Amino acid sequence: MKQPGERTIPSDYFDPRYPNGEYLQSKAKSRMPMFAFDYLNGGCIDERGLTDNRANLKRVRLNSPLLKRRCQPDYSVNLFGKRYRYPFGVAPVGLQGLMWPDAPEILARAAADLEIPYVLSTVSSASLETIAEIAQGYAWFQFYNPTVEDVRADILRRAAQAGYDVLVVTVDVPTFGYRPKDIRNGLSMPPKMTWRNILQMLARPAWLLGMAKAGKPEMKTLLPYMPPNTPADELQSFMNKTVMGSVDADSLRKIRDVWQGKLVIKGISRMEDADAAVEIGADGIVVSNHGARQLDAGPNLIESLIGISEKHGGTIEVIYDSGLYSGTDLAKALACGAGFGLFGRLFVYGVGALGQRGGVHTINMLGSQFAQVSQQLGCANPSDFPGCLADSGVR
Repeated sequence: MKQPGERTIPSDYFDPRYPNGEYLQSKAKSRMPMFAFDYLNGGCIDERGLTDNRANLKRVRLNSPLLKRRCQPDYSVNLFGKRYRYPFGVAPVGLQGLMWPDAPEILARAAADLEIPYVLSTVSSASLETIAEIAQGYAWFQFYNPTVEDVRADILRRAAQAGYDVLVVTVDVPTFGYRPKDIRNGLSMPPKMTWRNILQMLARPAWLLGMAKAGKPEMKTLLPYMPPNTPADELQSFMNKTVMGSVDADSLRKIRDVWQGKLVIKGISRMEDADAAVEIGADGIVVSNHGARQLDAGPNLIESLIGISEKHGGTIEVIYDSGLYSGTDLAKALACGAGFGLFGRLFVYGVGALGQRGGVHTINMLGSQFAQVSQQLGCANPSDFPGCLADSGVR
C-alpha cells in the first residue's frame, strides 16, 4: 500500500502556472479553510514583524559583475557532515497537517528525493518515527525543551533511535504567541471549532476530502505523553507544563551533554545569545525570529545576521530563516553571511496549492530561481555570495 508522501511525482516536476511564491500563496489561500491559512500566514499582535522581515530583506542590494570569468556552477553544500543539493531546506512548521492533509509526509518525501533537509517540528502532525522513515536520512528534528525531565529524555532517545543526526532546539518560544487571527478563529489554546470554521471547511472540498482520508491532525510525536482523552480545555495546561519549557544556557548544556549528534540553536537574534551558543558547544545557530510569530518589535534580523556571521561564521554554522520567499531572498541571506537558509511558509503554500506535487515543485522553483540569480552574480557556489553584497540596507 502506498504511504502518505510516497514518491509519485517526477523529481524534475515544475508547474509553470505557479512560478513564484505569490502565485503559490494565492492558490493555497483558495484551497485552504481560512482559519488554516490564517494560522500559516499570520503573525503576532499587530503583525508589524511580518512587514519588517520582508522590508529588511528588500533593502539588501547585490552586485552583478558581468565581465567576471564564469565557472561551472555547483550549488550543493556540505553541512553537518552531509551533502545537500542546494543551500536551503524546509523549516519546521507546527501543525502542517492542519493546513493541508499529510503535508509533513509530502514535504519529507520531496526533501529526500531532491536531497535537502526537512526539519520536523515537535508539534507537527506526523510522528518523528514516521518522518525519519520517509526522509531516509534527510530529516532534522526540531525540539522544544519539555519541563518534565522524563519526557525530555524520552523524546531525545526516540530521535536518536530513529536516526536523526541534527537536533534543532528552538529557544524563542518562552510563551505562546499572541496571534489575533488565531484567537478570532478559535485556534488559540485551547482550540475551538466554531460554525464559522465548519462552513469554511465545507467550502474547501479538496481539503475536506483529504482530511477525511488522513484523519484528524494531532501532535503525534507528543501523543505518548498526553493523558488519555485529554479535554481541549486542558491542552494549554499540558503544553505549558510538559512541552514548552523555557530554554536557557543551563538547559542547553544539559541537552548538549545528552545529545550525541549535531546541535543547532534556533531563534537567535542577539550577539550575546550567539556567543552563549558557541560557548555551549552548539554546531550551528539559526538567526530567526520565528517568522515574526512571537515578538512584533524585534531587532533587524539582517543586521543581526551580518554581525553574528562576521564574529562566529568561521566557528559555527550560521543559518537564516524568517521572511525568505524566493531564490533572490536566499541569495541576499547568503551575501549577508548565512551559509544556509530555511523556508517555512513557502513550502506549505506549495503543498496547499498543489497537494502531493507541491513539495517537489517548490524545491525546483527555488532551485531554478537561485541558479538564475547565482549565474547573474557570477557566483559558482554558495560560498561566493558574500563577495557580491552591494548594500545590506543596514543603517
